[in-house]
Parts: sequence; C-alpha cells; structure tokens
Amino acid sequence: MIRKLFFLLIFSSAVLLGCTKLEQKFDGELTSSQVSSGGNTNTAALLSGLYNSMQGLFQDQAGIYALWEMTTDELIGPTRGPDWDDNGVWRVLHAQKYDGENQRIVDAFKNLNGIDFGATDLLRYSPTTQQKAEARMLRALADFMLLDGWGQVNYREPGESVLTPSKVRVGSVALDYIISELQAIIPDLPNGPAKIANKNAARVLLMKCFLNKGVWATNASRLNPTFAAADMNQVISLADQIINSGLYSFSSNYFDNFAPTNGTIGSENIFTQENIGGVQAGNLQSRWRSTMHYNQNPGGWNGFTTLSDFYGKFEAGDKRRGVNYPTAGAPPNPGNRQTVGLFLGQQYDLTTNAPLQDRTGAPLAFTAAVKSIEVGSNLEVTGIRAYKYPIDFVNTGAGSIDNDYVYFRLADVLLMKAEAILRGGTGTAAGSYGSTAVALVNSVRTHSSRGASALASVTLDQLLDERARELYLESWRRQDMIRFGKFLAPFQEKNYTSDDKYVLFPIPNRFLAVNPNLTQNPGY
Repeated sequence: MIRKLFFLLIFSSAVLLGCTKLEQKFDGELTSSQVSSGGNTNTAALLSGLYNSMQGLFQDQAGIYALWEMTTDELIGPTRGPDWDDNGVWRVLHAQKYDGENQRIVDAFKNLNGIDFGATDLLRYSPTTQQKAEARMLRALADFMLLDGWGQVNYREPGESVLTPSKVRVGSVALDYIISELQAIIPDLPNGPAKIANKNAARVLLMKCFLNKGVWATNASRLNPTFAAADMNQVISLADQIINSGLYSFSSNYFDNFAPTNGTIGSENIFTQENIGGVQAGNLQSRWRSTMHYNQNPGGWNGFTTLSDFYGKFEAGDKRRGVNYPTAGAPPNPGNRQTVGLFLGQQYDLTTNAPLQDRTGAPLAFTAAVKSIEVGSNLEVTGIRAYKYPIDFVNTGAGSIDNDYVYFRLADVLLMKAEAILRGGTGTAAGSYGSTAVALVNSVRTHSSRGASALASVTLDQLLDERARELYLESWRRQDMIRFGKFLAPFQEKNYTSDDKYVLFPIPNRFLAVNPNLTQNPGY
C-alpha cells in the first residue's frame, strides 16, 4: 500500500491536478478512464509526470545526494551548535552508523520504488514504442540505484494488484534483469536530446552495470569484488559506441556542464533532468544554499562542507577546484572572486568586493578544519564549502532555477573505460582520447577546461582520485569507493573501519513490516 499511495501521490497530483503536494492522500488506483479523455490515453502526461517524480529525489540535498555523498569522504553535514542537528540524521550518514529508521534512507527507498512502480504502471496504458522505452529506462535507473544501495529491487507486472506484496529480485538476478532491459530498449530510444532518456544514456547505465557486476553479485562480493575481462570489454565496447556517436565533446569551461544554460552549452552531457527557470525544478538550488553562509549572495543555510583531505587531492591550478563563472543576473564581482567550486578562506561581497563577515561580526573566512559536532565561537566558518552548479541569479528568487541536473557525462564514460582497461579489458582507440588508461585519464585532466598536469602512468588508486576530482558531488562517490574497496576504510571525521554491514543500506523497517518478500540486509 505504501508504494501504491506514492504512485498515486506523484501521478494523481502531478498529472491530474497539476501539483505535487506531498501531504495529500489519494485512495484507489488510477484506472484507464482516469488516464484517458475522449478515447485518447494521455500517456505523454504520465511520462512527463514520471520524469518530474525524479526531480526532488536526485536534486534535493536530502535525497540521493545525501546518501551517496555524505556517507563518503567528500561531504559532511556538521552540527553547528543548535543548527543542523536534525536528530543526528546527517552525522550518522558520514559516520556510517545509520539504521532502518534514518529518514534519508526511508525517503530514498520509498521514492525509488515509487519511480519503479510508476514506470511499470504506465506500461499498461498502451504507450507508444518510444514512450515505453523511456519509461523502462527510467525504471532501470531507479532499479540500478536500489540495487546499488540496498541490494534488493521490488517489482510488479503492469496492472498487477497492489493489494498483494511486490516480488523482489536480489543481487545478480536483479542486475541481469536491468542489463536485459537496457539492451532491449536501446533500439527504441531516440538519439537525444539529453533531457530525455536516449540511446547513449542507456549505454552509460549499461557501462555502470557491467563495471559493477562483480561487486553486486552477492552481499559478500561487495566486500571482495571481482572483475571479469569479458565484463570489462563490454564496458569498453559501450564507451566506444558513445564516443563514436560524435555527439559529445569537452566544453571550453568545465562548469558549462552545470550552468543555468547547460541545456544548450553543456556539450559533455549525455543525460540530464530538465529544469525550467521560474517554472519547475527539483530544488537543485539546495546544492549551493545548503553550503553557503547566510551572508553570501544570494543567501545560504550554512550547512554542508567538504573535507580538507578531499580538497588536497586537487592541484592548485586545477580549474575544477573553482573559478569565477559569470552567469546572467550575477553581481558585477569587481574582485574577480571565485563563484563556483570549493571555497576556502576569506569570502567577499560580489557587488562591492568588501570582505564579508559572519553574523557575529568576525571575518567570514572558511577554515579547512571541520568536525562532525562543532562548538565554540567559529561555528559559522568551519569547513570548506563546495558546490558545482553555478548560481542562477535570474531565477533563484523564484525557487525554480534553470540549471539542468546532470546524470551522465562524457568524462565519466572516458574514466570508466580507463578503469575497465586497468581491470583487465583490452584497450581500443575511439575518438581522439587514446587507447590506454593513462591516455584516457589525461584526455580529461589536461584538457584546457580542467588544466591539471599530465600523469606519467595511472594506477587504480590514482584513477579513484581522478574520479573524485572530476565527478565530485555528482552522487557517484559511494559507489566508486565500494568498487575500489575504500568505502568502509577510515577517512576524515570517521577514524575507524566501519562494520561490513554498512556496505549496504538497511531496508527501512516500515517496508519490511508490509512486504514479507523483503529481507533485512545482514547485520541490521
């Protein structure tokens, strides 16, 4: 019933009523007559509602972002005296001490299952061939995240009664199904644009499936992954298909990919979630508000930070660490101050160039040091602030910004291909990026939009660091650290090796109570 109500909530409100108020309740199932008018089934509206249901989950700071970033060495949500305590929900994520009642885990599990159910239910209304393929692609992405996070994927058949518990696929069975779905729908997906499910988006997701195949086979394999050469060659072949499509190239500025106009200038982006400034968005502005200080323009919540160990992975000249990225409607910035990236030290008024102060009147100078629980007089300045979506000053007041959310990019494809070669795959030449792991990595890091120095060689540890630099805060860090065997190891503000159970999230207790086909993950 929980999953039925979630679907009705998203689709009844978004499609039939034109709103998405999460407090509303709806009874009963959608019927064919509710989705049809004059004999015409509005499957286009249902598909649009399905896309929209993904916005908050992937874009809000409390969704996938919190679980896949704050549980790692990239992000921390310190309690600052009376601020940001929230019953410790942020602290336990970074400390890897979560349980089945953690609200971030409950909400993400619920919402991912809601996407799966919504996509499956759409299929019973006779969508067009392309609509069907798009819905199956979105379902595959949701199932991929469920398998990554929880190791189990609920599923139903189109039209199956929601009064009976959903069935569950586990481990390699679930992954094999996702792979078969993606392979089946590629011919029916369009070549683009990036804002809808497309052929190359499905190929990127397939790459990630094959790259993680030896990780997700069983719960035990997550702790000791294996990598078959045949799977790695699949990764390489898919990468070459994407590269040889000729649809993607490096932007002149790294942050073009995340800018308010990235829908037109983000030439690296393969799959995005469209946001429309002033009209609809998934709270992507939380990516800068959750970390900026209250006194910075356009105002923040003084919360999340990255960590000094992570900051130290970047060379001083690496542009990915931060630049001044002008956007429409932005203050004049006479001091040419940094406006996106990782922020350390004294901050400035972007209109006057005067040094900013915190609310106590002390200099607003962000420190490298940060603790999970902050006390004392420097609560407002501890921690290096980090965001990579340049601020949409034109629309931020309305709450709906124009930056499209990025799921997949060219650079990720190149780095996954490099990893597959290092893990036993056969190097191939596609495009101008080279056929060796080091050539592929250098094609990313030495491009003028990044400006980092070339590596003479590359190891798996170096590749993990490069993925961190290139893909920071894009919600891939947890998956990467598990695949490289680093997730449970000590890192900054977690000075111990975590219990093996934390390699998976717990199944929320309330879902176990209503579905006997779900099994709690080991150790919880």
